[in-house]
Amino acid sequence: MIRTLNPTLAIRQTIGYFGVMIAIGFYIACLGPTLPNLASNTGSSLEQISILFSARAFGYLLGSLTIGQLYDRVAGHRMLALIMILAGGMMALVPVLSTLWILALVLLVLGIGEGGVDVGSNTLLVWVHGKKVGPFMNALHFFFGLGAFLSPVIIAQTLLLSGDIKLGYWLLAIYALPVAAWFLRTPAPAGAQSKPDQNNPVLNVGLLVWIAVFFFLYVSAEASFGGWIFTYATAAGLGDANSAAYLTSVFWAAFTAGRLLGIPLATRLKPSSMILSDLFGCLVGMSILIIWSESVPALWIGSVLVGISMASLFPTMLVLAERRMQLTGRVTRWFFVGAGLGGMFLPWVIGQFFVSWGPQVTLYFILADLLLVLGVSLLILRYPKLNSLASPA
Repeated sequence: MIRTLNPTLAIRQTIGYFGVMIAIGFYIACLGPTLPNLASNTGSSLEQISILFSARAFGYLLGSLTIGQLYDRVAGHRMLALIMILAGGMMALVPVLSTLWILALVLLVLGIGEGGVDVGSNTLLVWVHGKKVGPFMNALHFFFGLGAFLSPVIIAQTLLLSGDIKLGYWLLAIYALPVAAWFLRTPAPAGAQSKPDQNNPVLNVGLLVWIAVFFFLYVSAEASFGGWIFTYATAAGLGDANSAAYLTSVFWAAFTAGRLLGIPLATRLKPSSMILSDLFGCLVGMSILIIWSESVPALWIGSVLVGISMASLFPTMLVLAERRMQLTGRVTRWFFVGAGLGGMFLPWVIGQFFVSWGPQVTLYFILADLLLVLGVSLLILRYPKLNSLASPA
């Protein structure tokens, strides 16, 4: 990879990517705690309002596919600035719409922006730091967790102040403007070399597919837990709306802490060790939630454990991918296509069965999904050996 030679510029670039990931965390985590409000605004049931998860995730998929490959051709920071302005505008519209299909369309556009900036910030960070990207990648996703943690807190506090979700959404929307201004004033890094990097193996399509499947399954679990834990807690009688909002925030706080912890761990542990340890923690946390499903302390303990354990899975798999193939915008977008499909699929499925089967369906679907993540992870970690790829796990 071509790397930025100016350390000061590299710092400015990296700060910008951290800032944009806070925005993604803001926008993704605010939907779950406001789902009942949005259902009320549009006169929709929970089954109907769950289409918002699919609309945003489908937009994320489109953004990853269409915008992701453009980073190999155009100035990435101008692209990021434009998308952030668009995303801020969509966020401002969400709480004032009273028609479900129009709201779904706005979430679709917001998802396009999220997919575009997610692919861009991850790809550009790799271009800036090259082989030393490991701790920076974990830091990047820590800032996503930070935004996701703060988002429900902002929503809850503004809801207490104003009695409405508008103020919270508008504050989150305004954040997009300084981030866009930062990118307009900071040069973008150079792109990937046109020739394959001799230090990276030639792209293996099979490995690429399985990593995309990993992201599909992982994001299914993350989006479902973060998006439905609020509604699960209230429907199961384990808390009122205010405490459930703080439960959502605590989940994202644990998620953020896990990504912060992942920064030093990434310099000491193999990606394979981190991935398997994280999945073990996720399965233990989900088991606590299911076995003691009527216990409020178990709900909070299990949510914290799941949040901490999920945290490093996404960035660590990206680091593993960077070690085994050359990451360009054209390659990286397929990882985020998998992520977009995952965010669209399982949260919607849970919404279809939540009322008829009961809130417990949330936990069982997420547990089954995480077991599949474990199986795919074991396949990926063995896959290079089966195909004579020499890079260590």
